[in-house]
Amino acid sequence: MSTLQWTSDDQRAVDTARILAADAVQKAGNGHPGSAISLAGVAYLLYQKVMNVDPLDDKWLGRDRFVLSSGHASILQYCQLYLGGLGLELDDIMALRTAGSLTPGHPEYGHTKFIECTTGPLGAGVSNAVGMAMAARRQRHLYDPDAAGASVFDHFVYCITGDGCLQEGVASEAASLAATQRLGNLVLIYDDNNITIEGDTKIAFTEDVLARFAALGWHTQHVAWRKGDDKAGYAEDIPALYDAIVAAQGVTDRPSIIKLDTVIAWPCPTMAGSEKTHGSALGAAEITGLKAALGFDDQPFAVDEAMVGRVRANLAARGKAARAAWDARYAAWRTANADQAALLDRVLAKKLPDVVWPVFDKDTSTRAASGAVLSALAPQLPELWGGSADLAGSNDTTMKGEPSFLPDDRVSAEWPGGPGGRTLHFGIREHAMGGILNGINLEGLTKAYGGTFFVFSDYMRGAVRLAALMKVPSVFVWTHDSIGVGEDGPTHQPVEHLAACRAVPGLAVVRPMDANEVAVAWREALTRGDAPVGLILTRQNVPTVLRDGSDGACAPADGLAKGGYVLREAAGGAPKAIIIATGSEVSITLAAADLLEAQGTPTRVVSMPCQEWFDQQPIEYRNQVLPPDVCARVSVEAGIAMGWHKYVGDKGACVSLEHFGASAPGPWLFQQCGFTPEHVAEVVREVLPAAG
Repeated sequence: MSTLQWTSDDQRAVDTARILAADAVQKAGNGHPGSAISLAGVAYLLYQKVMNVDPLDDKWLGRDRFVLSSGHASILQYCQLYLGGLGLELDDIMALRTAGSLTPGHPEYGHTKFIECTTGPLGAGVSNAVGMAMAARRQRHLYDPDAAGASVFDHFVYCITGDGCLQEGVASEAASLAATQRLGNLVLIYDDNNITIEGDTKIAFTEDVLARFAALGWHTQHVAWRKGDDKAGYAEDIPALYDAIVAAQGVTDRPSIIKLDTVIAWPCPTMAGSEKTHGSALGAAEITGLKAALGFDDQPFAVDEAMVGRVRANLAARGKAARAAWDARYAAWRTANADQAALLDRVLAKKLPDVVWPVFDKDTSTRAASGAVLSALAPQLPELWGGSADLAGSNDTTMKGEPSFLPDDRVSAEWPGGPGGRTLHFGIREHAMGGILNGINLEGLTKAYGGTFFVFSDYMRGAVRLAALMKVPSVFVWTHDSIGVGEDGPTHQPVEHLAACRAVPGLAVVRPMDANEVAVAWREALTRGDAPVGLILTRQNVPTVLRDGSDGACAPADGLAKGGYVLREAAGGAPKAIIIATGSEVSITLAAADLLEAQGTPTRVVSMPCQEWFDQQPIEYRNQVLPPDVCARVSVEAGIAMGWHKYVGDKGACVSLEHFGASAPGPWLFQQCGFTPEHVAEVVREVLPAAG
């Protein structure tokens, strides 16, 4: 970058952002003005002087990414979007935190242009930023493998974080992996203002953050705007911060963190440095004093529109020049890389090629079937990549023969690869894995998945919830799905997890019954593209049912696409009872139905691998699968019954597990807990009289 040019308009724009933050929170009656006021110069510097941004195109592939991990300070980013002409106007700033506005309380992906991800839960944005940086490297190697120097797919990821974020475990997990991956395109700006909600950080957070990050392997710098605890000597040295960012850009073998010592809410006359400014409006008197100190009229939202016009024009000109230079390089890349350009076009169109999906005829665990599907997809979907939280062999998440995504000096004899590989190693960092997957998939040019044991989805819940909130199509591969895990015992046996995950709005929880349902589940997960999917898979082998259309055979596995379907019809086609099941329990229900049929009770078996997709079907279809006049219904699932009563009704019953498991062989546990054909048939017989 060139030497920093800082004009009176630049300084006035920064101060305008400060008073807009104060006024907007005051008008809303609540919000987080402190960091937005003290970091106005930081955000302005990034948007106006550092990042490649095209105000006319928030989806430009060549743009740098900005993540506000301190999402509570959303007005900080909104003010820069307004000043830069990046989709927001003054009326939007005035509408902060109001219903339907483009300026909600925390930045929301898909709601406001130029917001790269939804942030708010502290630390989550750091993990998203790490994922974006990883994606950028993978994208370069996928689409521009012969690039000797700079590539059109190169970009930086900038993230503003604070004391709160860096106390969260997810940020530490992600930072550790970022160092292992040598992500030289990631720049973290740490706002060290020594303040959290309860006051001075010395009561709970006393570590040397830069020493920690240096130990992880980060490039570290320190810019001190605050001299110790002396607010009187405070000075915003914008050139020093700019120089640190330029230095960070030049370090290509490590991620960079810049510790910036600030005073929250500076230059407020009496409240600078106070924790009260973190989450409360300043009050009219303090705002009057702030405006007086900055030379503004004491009027709400007093903006010099001519100055804003000049600032917008400067960013537009800078963006236009950067875009023109990039467009020329992009055109040359397309000419020289026809195959990669065709791949990029297909991925941007969110389409799959004519995929040959594997068909299974042998019994196997659904986790092994998933691994076979992934290996079959590897040569057909080069954009697909993923891995596991140190459980690759157990989760079956490795595409056979595919290299690892690792710096050259991190590969091993067991895991060969390089910087552009596609097998991901997240380490034992489930929460960060979820956030990183979201960051990768937010970049949009690849599709990433990650696996762990289903019981450890608890560690990922924050990231899974954010994926659902953002409608990001991350795929979470969760294996070892029930007491069928066996001897590892109750710490590793999911019981409440299916219900807990189904409680997340927008998350599709898919528990296939056999290998062929697994193939369809992967097809749906990769084609829908509008929500995250959790694939719930068995450790133990399950039968692969016959689906050849012969008498007594089961229906095609394509029925999974509708969430639930008639797997096998009752004898004569008029059921008196319906058994609904998921996963490994479906084969048990088929055997139970055989017992009932032999005793003269026509019984339909419904496979319902995904309640969410079934509930999206038209009522006519749902009534075809579960006829309202057939009230003798029993659900069978090795987890708590929560969520099944809406399907079985008040005359039906649930074969479920309402307690933790035990350390014992899986088959023994299934028998002891009532997951046998005989017990399921008995429960059906019990509900028949009441159901009429």
